[in-house]
Amino acid sequence: MTLIGEVFFWVLGATAVLSGAAVFWVNSMARATYALAISFVAVGLQLLLLDQAYLGVITILMMVMEMAVMAVYMIMFMGMNPALMPMSMVHDKRLSLVTALVTFALLAAGILLTPWPSGRPAPTEDVTVALGMALMEPKMLAMIVLSPVMVATIVAGVSLSLHRGRYDRYGDDLERAAADDPQPGGVGR
Repeated sequence: MTLIGEVFFWVLGATAVLSGAAVFWVNSMARATYALAISFVAVGLQLLLLDQAYLGVITILMMVMEMAVMAVYMIMFMGMNPALMPMSMVHDKRLSLVTALVTFALLAAGILLTPWPSGRPAPTEDVTVALGMALMEPKMLAMIVLSPVMVATIVAGVSLSLHRGRYDRYGDDLERAAADDPQPGGVGR
């Protein structure tokens, strides 16, 4: 990796850590969602810098789609603009802090006390293809079936969450001159 690549890698690492921490600093669900998305996109870009194209692209695509679905469901079920509603993303702060510190101590102890193997096995010819086959080969049928089901679920959820449709606004024959909105404003004014 070149010097520019290394600098970019460390900048992305700092971005991932800071935006991951921002999930708990910001005061709304939408901002926390965007911060989490930025964190994972930075990690995906780091994977791309490490020549792990499959994992990098999958991480970026998965997180962008997950955050889009999360935003749709927030608006659909909360019935308001979540970006404008301040709230704390940390609940029971003392217990959360104790749990985080204990988990960190256990994981750090596990890393330091585990007898790691000293030899390095030779990688396969194409590490990315081998990893992709290991991850996706037994799950490909499930992914092919789940993808359209998820899209249909999003479309159905958004459709069902609408309180008023175009037939309510413009009449059964869609020939009403002005929309019959309970609150004036918006595009039709």
